[in-house]
This record gives sequence, structure tokens and C-alpha cells, in this order.
Amino acid sequence: MAPDPFDTAPISPSKEHVECKELDVDAEFGGIKARNKLERKLLLKLDLHMSMLVLMYILNFIDRNNVSAARTQLTTDLHLEGPQFATLLSIFFVGYVMMQVPSNMFLNYIGKPSLYLPACMVIWGVISALTGITTNFVGALLTRFFLGFMQAAFFPGAVFLISKWYKSTEIGFRIAILFCGNMISNAFGAVIASGILANMDGGIRAQAAWRWLFYIEGSLTVTIAIMTVFVLPDFPMTTKWLTDDERRLALKRMEEDVGVGDQLETENGGFSYGFYLAISDWKVWWIAILSTAQVVALSSLAYFPTLTATLGYNPTTSLLLVAPPWIYAAIFTFVWARHSDKTQERSLHMSISSLIGIIGSLVSICTMNTAARYLALFLMAQSHSSHVLMTTWESNTFARPPSKRAVCFSLINALQQLGNIAGSYVWSVNWGPTYRYSYTIVIAGNVTAIMMTWILRQHLKTLNKKLEKEEQEQGKEEGFRYVL
Repeated sequence: MAPDPFDTAPISPSKEHVECKELDVDAEFGGIKARNKLERKLLLKLDLHMSMLVLMYILNFIDRNNVSAARTQLTTDLHLEGPQFATLLSIFFVGYVMMQVPSNMFLNYIGKPSLYLPACMVIWGVISALTGITTNFVGALLTRFFLGFMQAAFFPGAVFLISKWYKSTEIGFRIAILFCGNMISNAFGAVIASGILANMDGGIRAQAAWRWLFYIEGSLTVTIAIMTVFVLPDFPMTTKWLTDDERRLALKRMEEDVGVGDQLETENGGFSYGFYLAISDWKVWWIAILSTAQVVALSSLAYFPTLTATLGYNPTTSLLLVAPPWIYAAIFTFVWARHSDKTQERSLHMSISSLIGIIGSLVSICTMNTAARYLALFLMAQSHSSHVLMTTWESNTFARPPSKRAVCFSLINALQQLGNIAGSYVWSVNWGPTYRYSYTIVIAGNVTAIMMTWILRQHLKTLNKKLEKEEQEQGKEEGFRYVL
């Protein structure tokens, strides 16, 4: 019987049909083997250029946390009283929150991160150095506020830049490497600070050692920022050092990963439409609350020098003891994120990391034994990997359009800074040296994050089933799926 020309029932593609289709897809690159070779070359080139982000993040956190390393001398010289030091920490995040969303929307609009991010870095380096000339609480407060205002551009901008180039199976590993810059800064920032504070304490050029700490680290930031202009990539459509084949492949990879390419951005209403899509998606607000709970649980980050000081050693040794837990945390995060990418699973990896952090907090609550409490710092430091994976999960959950993704990254990162503002007051000196109340708050933050992670996983699982059902009804091939 002749086939009905009006029969629109889907036809299952044969194996030969699928293979031919794959060949057609890669034909523009010279076939599968040629494409794979070009893709390896592209990724190597990208990784080398993107590595500058790690150095930028190291300096970002060194400039952010050097006030904690200089806490004792700074508090004495500026005559800080009561909660004023905690206010210096929290005011940073007020400026940080204000600038996040506008900054990423502007970055998506101009498409030149190689100029925008280094420019912001130069300005925050200058502001950091100016902290060294402050003589009172108000002066320090102003420099901290504007430091946060300018540093707000970097992290959401860096994550957005990475998400414009790497697929869902690659991005977790790259973001983990970026976060390793954060952890390395916690480790070696304290080592650098200990050297400066110990060896320049004689008042060189009539300046206190803590002032030299800001001068030196701020100047280093400005120097590296100028170098960064010549290394960082822009977006696939605007990067000049790509060949035509590399540019087409970069765009093709993103289209294959999430079903739509970045070049369709202007057809969908630009970044104003992306802003509307972001604020109307309840997942954005849920993840923002989840991330805030994580940030409260990680509030010890800025107070690690204070916590190592409770072990009973002199100030220089206490600062040096900060490094090993964060070196361990960087290695753990590197391996854990790599495994998460390989298995394409986020929620369970996040929850396990948070559970280990809870164990560390419980140990610190239960004993004042030096060895046990130092071991607990290792367990708490590694829980930072849960936050790394949450950031990766965001990029998988809000894949396209790019304008929405830019707003999602910045909005979530801005809102979660409320956790940093609250976390600045979690480690009150009045609760030391045991800090049992502080560790209890950390545990509560971790428990909240685990519960919200499980709920988000179940929701995304439901959405995946819905997508699968729609594809089956319409006879389409398997497309985008949310990573769980």
C-alpha cells in the first residue's frame, strides 16, 4: 500500500540516518576527527587565557581579606571599639550587593570583559592601597564600601565569561579552578601578611606594618590588572584572536549544549528581556536563599586568622597555620568538582561536602583540644566546595538566553551577600575562644542548605520528566536536560 502523504507520525531514525546526521553536523569542520582536533586546540587556548582569572581572584580575595589579617594592629591604631571591626567587614558587602546586577548587565551589553574586568581591578587595587592612609573608623569604612562596590564586577563577570565558552560537562571543573584561586588566597594571603606584619613592624618610613600591607598588596593588584588586558578573552563573537573555524566551533558547542546559540540574543529582546526572565523565575530566588544559607555556613572564611589564634600560638604562627586547611580545601574541591562534572551530578556532591563541614563544627563545639580543633578547620574549609558546585549548578540551570544568565549570576551572587553581611557578626569576640554559638549558626546554615538542595533537585527532576514527555509527544530527539 502506498504511504499516506498526509501521515505526520514521527519516524524513528535508523542507525545509518543518525550517523549521516552526525557527519553533516561536523562536515563544516572537516569531519568528526578534524572537529575533535580543533576542539582540543580551542580548549587548550581558552584554558591558557582563562587561567588569568585565577590570579585575579587570588588578588581579589587578598585585597578583600587583608583587613582580617591586620585585625589586631588596625583595631589598635584606628581605636576601633565594640562591633566597629565587624562593621568594616559587613560594609564591604553593601557596596558589593549594589553593583552586582548592573555590572553584569553592562558587561553582557558591551561584550568586552578583557577591558571591563581589568579596569575595575585597577580601581579596586588603588582603593585597597588607600586603606593604608586612613586614620579613623570613618575613613576605613569608606574605603571598604567602595572596595566592595568595585570588586562586585569580578566574580559574577568571571563566571558569566566562563559560561559563555564551556559546556555543562566542562564548566564545573573550570569554576572549581577559579574558586581554587579564592582558597589559595586564603592560604597564602595569610602567609604574605605574616611576613609583612612581622618584618615591617618597626615602622619603616614612619608607617605601621599594617599600612604597608595595604600599600604592597594594592600596588600588586594594579600591576597584574594592567597585564590582564592583554590575556583575557572576550565573548565568542567578539574575541579577536580566534580563527574563523574556532569561532564557529565555539558558537556551535554552546548551541549543541543548550539548544540555542549566543548569536540569537538580539532577536529575543536584549538584556532588558533577560532581566525580566530572571526576576520572574522563582528558581532564581530559591537558589539565592540556598546560597545565602551556604554563605552563612562559610562565614568563618574571613575569621580563619581569629580561629587559628584560639589554638594558643603566637600571632605569626597563627597566621601561618591558616594556610594548610585551605591548601587541602583547594585540592579537595578540585577533585570533587571534577568528579561532579564526570558524573553530571551536583546536589549529592554538595550535600556530602556540607555534611563534612557539619562534622567539623561539631568537633569544635565539643572540645578545646588543639589537634582536634585544628583538624576541624580542615573539615570546615573543604565545605567551601559545596558553594563551588552551587555556582556550577546555576550555570546549568539558567543556560540561556545569555542576558538572563548574566542577570541570574549577578542577582544570586548579590542576594547571597546578605549572608556575608550577617556572617560578619557571627564570630563576635565575646563568644570566643570557644565560639560555640558561632559554630551552632554554621551548622544551622549547612542544614538549611542541604534541605533546600534536595527540594531543588526534586523540582528539576520533575521538569526533566516534563521535557522528556513533550519530546516524545512531538517526536523530537532528546534535547536539553537540567543537571541534578
